[in-house]
Amino acid sequence: RLAEAGVRDAELLIAVTESDEVNMVACQISHTIFNTPVKIARIRSTAYLDPAFASLYSPENLPIDHIISPEAEVSAAISNQLRVPGAFDVQNLCDGKMNLVGVQCTENSPILGTSLRHLTSLFPDLSLTVLAIIREGKVILPRSGVESMETGDRVYFVCDSTHLDRAMASFGHEEGEARSVVIAGGGSIGLMLSREIEANFHNTNNQIIELHAGRAKSLAEELQGTGIINGDALDSAILREAGVHKTETFVAVTEDDEVNILSALLAKRTGAKHAVALVNIPGFIPLVSTLGVDAVINPSQITVSSILEHVRRGRIRDVHPIVEDLGEVLEAEALPSSLLVGKPLRAAKIPKGLAIGGVYRDGKAIAVRGDTVIEAGDTVIIFVVRGKIAQVEKLLSVRLDFF
Repeated sequence: RLAEAGVRDAELLIAVTESDEVNMVACQISHTIFNTPVKIARIRSTAYLDPAFASLYSPENLPIDHIISPEAEVSAAISNQLRVPGAFDVQNLCDGKMNLVGVQCTENSPILGTSLRHLTSLFPDLSLTVLAIIREGKVILPRSGVESMETGDRVYFVCDSTHLDRAMASFGHEEGEARSVVIAGGGSIGLMLSREIEANFHNTNNQIIELHAGRAKSLAEELQGTGIINGDALDSAILREAGVHKTETFVAVTEDDEVNILSALLAKRTGAKHAVALVNIPGFIPLVSTLGVDAVINPSQITVSSILEHVRRGRIRDVHPIVEDLGEVLEAEALPSSLLVGKPLRAAKIPKGLAIGGVYRDGKAIAVRGDTVIEAGDTVIIFVVRGKIAQVEKLLSVRLDFF
């Protein structure tokens, strides 16, 4: 089958079947028989991801160049949510030196009604650039600086990672790192997330609600600092037993979208300050966001993004999806021939559907303004509205394969 698919002439194999073992064997065959240069495999089982077996994945043993673990990627995304509970999306840019943050404007946001061009004068020492405003399902890209934010808007901004707390405060969100967490679902994601909390959130109290008694017992044996409750996350009594009424963040990561959505809503009604729900069905995502769930995590979107990190060519260094598949944010290298280089941004002819959100140069994050001059070799943060990727090629003056 691999030969029929054309692997003999392929530069890259991506094995993402439902079977870890099939994915591993496909990479082995592709390497041994067809000498495929790059092999990517999706692996779900936590047993195969044990650090003790890291040497297993090598050219001499199992020739897998990059492993994609949906559960690990989702766990990492939720960990970011716990660190910044006031945001509905938090992603690292430029090796963690910058952050891409999605936040909802509430009626208490101090910058409501303020034009974007005046944000710099209000916060002169804050490295923050508003990339996009999502209003009623439509993306608004800042063009003239006269745009302002309204209650209910969802805003994506880029900031220096050391300025993240101040940036969140400017939007009226001063919530600190979550100190109490309740997780509905003790599967692979719930287990990975709990291990992360135990290892890196030292002052955080964590509870897991697990429906199946056998799994609950297993979790209790594996996790030393996490409380395990055997029960139904849709049972109000169980939620109260877990302390949801006084918890900061409720995270629903069962294998059932409906349970995740309903338990997150029930947790909010019970008193949880923030609720995060794992949702697999893309069509549910816009609906869930309007019902009161603070953040929605879509595994497929995260997995595709992880794969594209290795697939993107040319000068694209990384790619980050945004909510509801409305676009993506790229980290791209500015070539000497690029239309962006050597002139103030206000003089650059940036195509419609694109917005520049930041520059990373010599280890430093730079917030872009109209007088910012991009230099060759800079990493440029670019927001791309869905369907406008061809405009990036024009802007960077380089052909981008695989788009």
